[in-house]
Amino acid sequence: MSDLLANLNPPQLAAVTLPPQHALILAGAGSGKTRVLTTRIAWLLSTGQVAPSGVLAVTFTNKAAKEMQARLSAMLPVNVRAMWIGTFHGLCNRLLRAHHKEAGLPALFQILDSGDQQAAVKRMLKNLNVDDEKFPPRELCHFFNAHKEQGVRAAQAEVYDDYTRRRVELYAEYEAQCQREGVVDFAELLLRTYELLSRNEPLRQHYQRRFRHILVDEFQDTNVLQYKWLKLLADHGAEDGAKLFAVGDDDQSIYRFRGAEVGNMRDFEREFRVDSVIRLEQNYRSHGNILEAANAIIKHNRGRLGKNLWTDAGAGEPIRVFEGFSDLDEARFIVDETRELIRDGVPRSQIALLYRSNAQSRVLEHQLFTAGVPYRVYGGLRFFERQEIKHALAYLRLIANPDDDTAFARVVNFPARGIGARSQEHLQAAAHQANSSLYNAAASLSGKAGASVGAFVRLIEELRRDTANLPLPEMVEHVVEVSGLRRHYLGEKEGQERLDNLDELINAAVNFVQEESGGDLAAREEAGDLAAFLAHASLEAGEHQAGEGEEALQLMTVHAAKGLEFDVVFLSGLEQGLFPHENAAAEREGLEEERRLMYVAVTRARQRLYLSWAQTRMLHGQTRYCVASSFFDEIPGELLRRINPVAKPVYEAPRAGGRGGAARSSSASAADAAGLPNGLRIGMNVQHAKFGLGVIIAAEGRGADARVQVNFMDAGMKWLALEYARLTPA
Repeated sequence: MSDLLANLNPPQLAAVTLPPQHALILAGAGSGKTRVLTTRIAWLLSTGQVAPSGVLAVTFTNKAAKEMQARLSAMLPVNVRAMWIGTFHGLCNRLLRAHHKEAGLPALFQILDSGDQQAAVKRMLKNLNVDDEKFPPRELCHFFNAHKEQGVRAAQAEVYDDYTRRRVELYAEYEAQCQREGVVDFAELLLRTYELLSRNEPLRQHYQRRFRHILVDEFQDTNVLQYKWLKLLADHGAEDGAKLFAVGDDDQSIYRFRGAEVGNMRDFEREFRVDSVIRLEQNYRSHGNILEAANAIIKHNRGRLGKNLWTDAGAGEPIRVFEGFSDLDEARFIVDETRELIRDGVPRSQIALLYRSNAQSRVLEHQLFTAGVPYRVYGGLRFFERQEIKHALAYLRLIANPDDDTAFARVVNFPARGIGARSQEHLQAAAHQANSSLYNAAASLSGKAGASVGAFVRLIEELRRDTANLPLPEMVEHVVEVSGLRRHYLGEKEGQERLDNLDELINAAVNFVQEESGGDLAAREEAGDLAAFLAHASLEAGEHQAGEGEEALQLMTVHAAKGLEFDVVFLSGLEQGLFPHENAAAEREGLEEERRLMYVAVTRARQRLYLSWAQTRMLHGQTRYCVASSFFDEIPGELLRRINPVAKPVYEAPRAGGRGGAARSSSASAADAAGLPNGLRIGMNVQHAKFGLGVIIAAEGRGADARVQVNFMDAGMKWLALEYARLTPA
């Protein structure tokens, strides 16, 4: 027993050895919650308080469930398989398999993953002759799943207007189709189990008597139905019901968009009359300065259950802050720093580049590719491998070469235009017989198929004609619009990220032209060659992906980083409107979730943390002027070291709490400032459309890379790219 409890700190020991009762364990980032959860189970078993069959442990990932099972097997000579340890979906599947008749399901019912579910919805819409552009399958799946996760069947769904009424009718049709076919989606697993236990009292009582201890990991991520399911199994309100041991961190609840309800933790504390709330606040991951920053940020959220992370590992290094004049400048700095870290012996796998939105990865990927640094996109696809990007590139490839059959086949029916698999088979047969491309064989088709394929060919001809004289970025933007890609993704409930990526493709074209022209304005037209851009995209998509097992930098969104930790973390794009995201700024709950996301990002770092932002960022192919994230204002200035981006690694003395940027060297030589356009020179008063009146105090670079430092009367010091700033003499 002493070995089992060895090396637990006092709060961990108190949590593990609680007598049988409902308990809430507030486990901060890096505080050893997995150890507490597994040791609690081992302690209950070893002290004879429960048999292995009386334990129900719920995790949020299969990986976490397997890790818990492995740890328990190492701790005690018990039959781990006798315990029910798994995800909500896995446990519900196990229960429904055992009681399929009572649940109204066939013995071999099948589970639909997200792709299968969308295919089933598409098939239903086709059978009902419903326009899938008016009712996109992906959006309908989200609608159905959201209702199920609230425990709402089609018969109980609220109707607000005719459009909602039709969606509810389709929900009912989908339920009927799944029942006929003996299939269930992921949301149905939980709802069907909850309904079965709710209406079947003998079965419910059986499981309530069996599971005497229910332990839940990541409780802050439970949704409404999951919490109701737990209350049902724990026999909420009964004195002799199961004891619910909930472990979670309300400060790390970042999945509201998936239905997670952070309020479940407070509801649990109230409804179960929890007397034991234990806070695990000692962090075993990060240095003190990182934790102080995280604490300072999250304390601005209201309604927290409250805790304060600390460590005995020492303060560590200050948090480094970088302000770039552009997103490219920011990316170059990050890549340069990673190369220095690697030279200093930091493993590439221990360096993470985090960002708020997937679209931000493109500029980072490009700089890493150029620098020859292996990297891996964690939990997602590299930029040029994403579905929406490959679709857009396929249209561009057809503009460059209509005989490209691979590109033709990819988008001939995307977005959907009524060209089904049979029509495409006829077209391929015709092309094979004529020994021609699919594009040229289209004229040989007749009937409805011929009309549909002919319309697609005319679209490609129209795109080729209308983009013939357009600059590359405008060509890309025109294709995204006229092809119907933007309209298609606008119709998706969760299509904003794909739209952001399409906008980033336009930015990629702008940057490609700038880099290929080498700053020479006269060379811009030649640099905008479509074939060269497509070759560039193919090279970046197909090469430099780190091989399996190869040491590589880790790129990921902050959401994907939850649960991970790294020696060094770069958090980029800390600008108002990007992080915190502009969609969240309008509501308190949204801003608080963004702050929790920031808290998660900061606490991923063990030893060194970089925070960076850019004064200008490409958006929709245009330059956007940015303001530093409000989160900078929430971090005490003494924790920060602002890096001078010109004369790195010379540092500016920390400034308390302010939002301002890093100091810039003003010692650029007169030669560097030579050749500024529009007669601009150092010392001249200038006017800017947004920042107003100012004076140029420094300049550097030439051509497209020229930039000036301006001291504005109202906006303060700014570095501006001359190509975009449109400064005029005052």
